[in-house]
Amino acid sequence: MKSFKSTAWLLPQPVLIIGTYDKDGKPNAMNAAWGGQWDMHEIIISLGSHQTTDNLAVNPEFTVTFATTDTLVASDYVGIASGRNNPYKMEKTGWTIEKAPNVNAPVFKEFPMTLECRVKQKIDESETGYYLIAEIVNILCDERYLAEDGKPDVEKMNLITYDPVHHTYIRLGETVGKAFSDGKLLK
Repeated sequence: MKSFKSTAWLLPQPVLIIGTYDKDGKPNAMNAAWGGQWDMHEIIISLGSHQTTDNLAVNPEFTVTFATTDTLVASDYVGIASGRNNPYKMEKTGWTIEKAPNVNAPVFKEFPMTLECRVKQKIDESETGYYLIAEIVNILCDERYLAEDGKPDVEKMNLITYDPVHHTYIRLGETVGKAFSDGKLLK
């Protein structure tokens, strides 16, 4: 086995798009990979210092959506273009933006599913960023991405994951098993 030094290679990594409003109500989005489920109704995201953290200092509500093959180019763009330096950042994405129904944050209509969130806690806050713990207030899903049972169908969404080893995006694949069930074969 080849050995590598410690680095951020936890796989797979989500491609999270975080939506916020600035103090004037102007929408912003950023791309973040270091995040995940924290608890049943909470998420955690590691944030550096960005326009997003400036916005969250003024308004502690935001949205999180998941990048797809269809949104890949604009999703990558919001990760490399700073809202602090580029006042027309959101216009370049071409995304349709509307206000979330349950939090004071933008929803980007091109994405299949959106979490409406509210900041609960900031851990290790400094001028370089912090760990954000947030309550999931509500989940919105475009009806085109629902399964026959009425719940979100992840396969239909064409979600992508970030490969931190090669700095690429990979489309998530098909269902290969049934959680909390297939392992019963070994009982």
